Amino acid sequence: MVMVSSNSHILSSCCLQLTRVPVESCGQYKSCSECLGSGDPHCGWCVLHNTCTRKEQCERSSEPRRFASEMKQCVRLTVHPNNISVSQYSVMLVLETYNVPELSDGVNCTFGDLSEMDGVVMGNQIKCQSPAAKEVPKIITENGDHHIVQLQLKSKETGMTFASTSFVFYNCSVHNSCLSCVESPYRCHWCKYRHVCTHDPRNCHFLEGRVKLPEDCPQLLHANKILVPVEVVKPITLKAKNLPQPQSGQRGYECIINIQGNEKRVPALRFNSSSVQCQNTSYSYEGMEINSLPVELTVVWNGNFNIDNPAQNKVHLYKCGAMRDSCGLCLKADPDYECGWCEDMNQCTLKQHCLLIENRWLELSATGGKCTNPRITEITPNRGPREGGTRVTIRGENLGLEFRDIAFRVRVAGVECEPLVDGYIPAEQIVCEMTEAKLSQHAGYVEICVATCKPEFMARSSHFVLLPSVFQVLTLYDLSPDQGPLSGGTQVTIRGKNLNAGSNVSVMFGQHPCIFHWRNADSIICNTTAFTNSLERSVVDVTVKVDKAILHMELEKPKSHKELKFKYVEDPTVLRIEPEWNSLMAYLFQVCEVQNDTEMVCQAPALAIDPNNLSDLTERPEEFGFILDNVQSLLILNKTNFTYYPNPVFEAFNPSGILELKPGTPIILKGKNLIPPVAGGNIKLNYTVLVGEKPCAVTVSDVQLLCEAPNLTGRHKVMARVGGMEFSPGTVNISPDSPLSLPAIVGIAVAGGLLIIFIVAVLIAYKRKSRESDLTLKRLQMQMDNLESRVALECKEAFAELQTDIHELTSDLDGAGIPFLDYRTYTMRVLFPGIEDHPVLRDLEVRWFLVESLKLFAQLINNKVFLLSFIRTLESQRSFSMRDRGNVASLIMTVLQSKLEYATDVLKQLLADLIDKNLESKNHPKLLLRRTESVAEKMLTNWFTFLLYKFLKECAGEPLFSLFCAIKQQMEKGPIDAITGEARYSLSEDKLIRQQIDYKTLVSDDRALSLCCGSVLSCVNPDNVNSPEIPVKILNCDTITQVKEKILDAIFKNVPCSHRPKAADMDLEWRQASGARMILQDEDLTTKIENDWKRLNTLAHYQVPDGSVVALVSKQVTAYNAVNNSTVSRTSASKYENMIRYTGSPDSLRSRTPMITPDLESGVKMWHLVKNHEHGDQKEGDRGSKMVSEIYLTRLLATKGTLQKFVDDLFETIFSTAHRGSALPLAIKYMFDFLDEQADKHNIHDPHVRHTWKSNCLPLRFWVNMIKNPQFVFDIHKNSITDACLSVVAQTFMDSCSTSEHRLGKDSPSNKLLYAKDIPSYKNWVERYYSDIGKMPAISDQDMNAYLAEQSRMHMNEFNTMSSLSEIYSYVGKYNEEVSMAGEKPKDGRRSQRERKGG
Repeated sequence: MVMVSSNSHILSSCCLQLTRVPVESCGQYKSCSECLGSGDPHCGWCVLHNTCTRKEQCERSSEPRRFASEMKQCVRLTVHPNNISVSQYSVMLVLETYNVPELSDGVNCTFGDLSEMDGVVMGNQIKCQSPAAKEVPKIITENGDHHIVQLQLKSKETGMTFASTSFVFYNCSVHNSCLSCVESPYRCHWCKYRHVCTHDPRNCHFLEGRVKLPEDCPQLLHANKILVPVEVVKPITLKAKNLPQPQSGQRGYECIINIQGNEKRVPALRFNSSSVQCQNTSYSYEGMEINSLPVELTVVWNGNFNIDNPAQNKVHLYKCGAMRDSCGLCLKADPDYECGWCEDMNQCTLKQHCLLIENRWLELSATGGKCTNPRITEITPNRGPREGGTRVTIRGENLGLEFRDIAFRVRVAGVECEPLVDGYIPAEQIVCEMTEAKLSQHAGYVEICVATCKPEFMARSSHFVLLPSVFQVLTLYDLSPDQGPLSGGTQVTIRGKNLNAGSNVSVMFGQHPCIFHWRNADSIICNTTAFTNSLERSVVDVTVKVDKAILHMELEKPKSHKELKFKYVEDPTVLRIEPEWNSLMAYLFQVCEVQNDTEMVCQAPALAIDPNNLSDLTERPEEFGFILDNVQSLLILNKTNFTYYPNPVFEAFNPSGILELKPGTPIILKGKNLIPPVAGGNIKLNYTVLVGEKPCAVTVSDVQLLCEAPNLTGRHKVMARVGGMEFSPGTVNISPDSPLSLPAIVGIAVAGGLLIIFIVAVLIAYKRKSRESDLTLKRLQMQMDNLESRVALECKEAFAELQTDIHELTSDLDGAGIPFLDYRTYTMRVLFPGIEDHPVLRDLEVRWFLVESLKLFAQLINNKVFLLSFIRTLESQRSFSMRDRGNVASLIMTVLQSKLEYATDVLKQLLADLIDKNLESKNHPKLLLRRTESVAEKMLTNWFTFLLYKFLKECAGEPLFSLFCAIKQQMEKGPIDAITGEARYSLSEDKLIRQQIDYKTLVSDDRALSLCCGSVLSCVNPDNVNSPEIPVKILNCDTITQVKEKILDAIFKNVPCSHRPKAADMDLEWRQASGARMILQDEDLTTKIENDWKRLNTLAHYQVPDGSVVALVSKQVTAYNAVNNSTVSRTSASKYENMIRYTGSPDSLRSRTPMITPDLESGVKMWHLVKNHEHGDQKEGDRGSKMVSEIYLTRLLATKGTLQKFVDDLFETIFSTAHRGSALPLAIKYMFDFLDEQADKHNIHDPHVRHTWKSNCLPLRFWVNMIKNPQFVFDIHKNSITDACLSVVAQTFMDSCSTSEHRLGKDSPSNKLLYAKDIPSYKNWVERYYSDIGKMPAISDQDMNAYLAEQSRMHMNEFNTMSSLSEIYSYVGKYNEEVSMAGEKPKDGRRSQRERKGG
């Protein structure tokens, strides 16, 4: 070797080659300590380049501290402070550096991957700022309270990091207990009055509330075992220290007991800073399988401020009677439980639960506290040798509580049995050892005396014991095998009689034990141990001992015997293995068959190789051997050359697995490794190939196997077997040749001819159809041209209507009075819809003693516990329907109208229970309050009904009434079909007339169609031609009834609906210029009938011209003139009037198309403007002026635009906290705050869930009902078309309160599309409304109760309370048994009240 001149490499020559090798390899070291610790004299640390290299390769290495050649010259770095809180930003850190060269170009400070900033170099110090607020790492509870980053110094000269140290960010706020806070290694302080952990003690409001040391933390001290019996009212007193005194506005102490997953909160009393007591309460848990249940105990204050429990104190709930069915088990329980045996009740109880205590109560500490009536339930074993030594186990009840109670007091069939201390289980088990039985002892019982042998303390077995069956003679016959290797391990079977008697067996082969394995009555099995005594003979005696009896071999000669013998022989050896090869397919272990002393046959085991990873290479096992008993020398044979060859592998026939063959064709199975490559040749495996169930002759080569198929046809599975392997390459289908027969040929020819005929027929039909299609196309083209012109006319009319209707509608509504219903009628229509004369409005007519009973029942209703139990019991009944729930809720609210504070408290409790039930059943929280399926939900609706009446009258009623009037007037501007309820102007697609109806408004320059009031109205005498005339807009297509209703609306514009005369009670009289008078009717002799269709009479039918005068007169019996002298069909007219009244009655608020009822006498069907499309009479030619129906959907837009202002005004009024000077009702704020509290309680922070709860609570539960049913608030009449439009507005209102996105398309319902662009704005109003309510100051319970008391006083006598109680009591009668069972839990006083009431 020669060093080159640069001293960097060595030239080395080897094997006629010259190699240039570097003298060092410094680059492999990554740190200064590794570099300088390697001992390589050529390597040093280049500081600012952060690399290990030769000195001459380090830039400016001659300058001070730029190149380190000794360990002490490595850069060191410390930082102060070395940790800061995550709430501290831009803190100045001072870094002390050692062995750092001059940093004239500057340095950067890097905090991991968080931030990087410039550092300020001041001598050997570098100052850096910690990261800004947005760069500080986020630390959450799951990740601990700190986060470690590498604080690195990076040279601006080289851009390399040359020093680093660890820096810690910590977050005190993740600690939620005082001890974990102050025991943190960081600067954390505990504010005990705020229950928070902070790094800055100034955040604590009270100086005395700052805690820094663990001993100053509020905490529970270690307590001895806290025992609480179930169902016993008992306080729990706990020792503590530093307990804080709740400050003003903070809640007191509570104990939280978590029992089997159910949390129970108990009020607690703080005596002082060192003691707290959970108040008197009883506890319980499920099941009798646990006699003592430790449960978690947590002490909290101010709702959720936990007191630390470092000692992990738990409350131990216990049941004396659980798993202690006998006196002995009861008295052996822990004395601290204070359990005892109550003899009268025959159970283990506490002393206070035993009814007769005197002389009937047993406890462990009492004098003479011994259990009587011991009992034996089981005796094992039941047989043994007469020589004794058998250990008998006796199980039973009340078998003493101490060993001395039963010592020397056990006898079996008169033979003494000595109890053993080790086997004694107090009260339950005695283990005793039998002494020798005398021949004179023949029979008896098993007897035990407990402490004394008095009758009440003695136990005797239930069966009489005969000695021959108890004390048996055990004999031996023979053993096999009778020899085994010196190493032992031979399993020997000893045969005999009665060998399963006794309790303990031992077998000795000479001086060597035979390890007992198993026995039955006829045999004992044991394993020999190694023969180690070379001085002992190899043939040894076999000694079997059962308990104290030594067994002998039975001979034919009476009373003679001899011993069994066993011979130890030399361990076997293996001299040769043939053959020394195998495939990998054998099993891991194989059982060998011994042929004679010198030969045995074995199947070779498989190698432990994954079947999926078998290779094609030859394998030699590292260990190969035989397990022969316990012979260790044969476990591993090193001299064998045993070899494993790859397994044979077969290929599938083809991907389908089916091979098609002709009879006699051989089957070829392809594969590899079919012949093992054994040296010396001619070694073949034994293959078997089955075709179906039949074998075939096989010829084998290395890559294929030829099988001569047996004489078979059809489909058969092929299976190849070799060694321990089976493989099926697939299925063969052997099919013989079969040429077509004559019938088949004839069938094919006939089928071909028929096919040709069919094709010709199809071509002829196609030609004819094409000619017809051309004619149809031309006809459709002409119809489309006509349709386009009509569509253009319809769109032009809709545009004109939209521009003119808004102004007209607004002016028509000015000055209209609002007919509000009184409070009683309003509440009755909401609480009991459809019932005009409800019993709660009438005095109760019952006898005086029933009144007294109802007064007692009223006292129960005013008991919150009873009322809640009553409601829950009713709701749990299957027959308690949804209608019943709503009825009970309304009746309860009428009873509690005068006690709204109490009603509100009950409602809050029911809602809280409903929320708990909803969440426990894993329902989505958004489903809460969605439907009225409980009493609580209906009560909530009624609660808002009571408390929002004033708001309706003063604020929201005006825009709601304006919307109703606007819809009604807009609908009546166009034609309305009197039969189907469909109209030209509508918001509902279902109620839109989809035809072009030609009509005319009867209007003149100076007046519209005029009328004079009839005498019945006391307005103007109809005979007085100078009576004032009132203009009314009427359409010539209106029916006579529709004309009368419009006239009544004009005359009685400001009169409530209930005070107006009915149109059915009036006749319409046409006063012609000639002086003739004519009564106009919907049906008379002039009514037109075509094809069983009768059309109602209209003004156009009577050809009433403009400028005519009509009058409303009372219903006449006779005609006025000769035109109408003939009899008028009053029957058909009354039928129609009934039908008209039905379609517009409140009972049909949601009706769509009324039934077209044919006249039963004539069978004709009625129609007005359009015939109902469901009837087949209307042919295509009868469509008249119909167009594509969807064209008329533009009318929806025109109507919507006209009504937009009124919808906006209503929504804005409802979703405003202070609208038009009216303040938000207290009930809304109070209920919304309650829902927020419930959400906080259940840790529901999803804003969408909270939003949905509030929407389901108020808008969807109250306001939607008012919008759809304005007749609940006003004295008005609502017809079906107005109802359909209000339903569309209500649906828009519901969509506005939803948080889900509405994805609309061309197939969406029209009522969704109609307001699609407005709903986002409405949603913003709703969110702002909820937000404004949330920001308002909370309403105190005192203020709310004062408001509720005032409301109760104002409406105290609106309902008859006794009648309401009587209605509620009917449900008590219906579910009397269930209500009584539920009421047994309250105190006896309540039960007696119910009993008196029931009497």
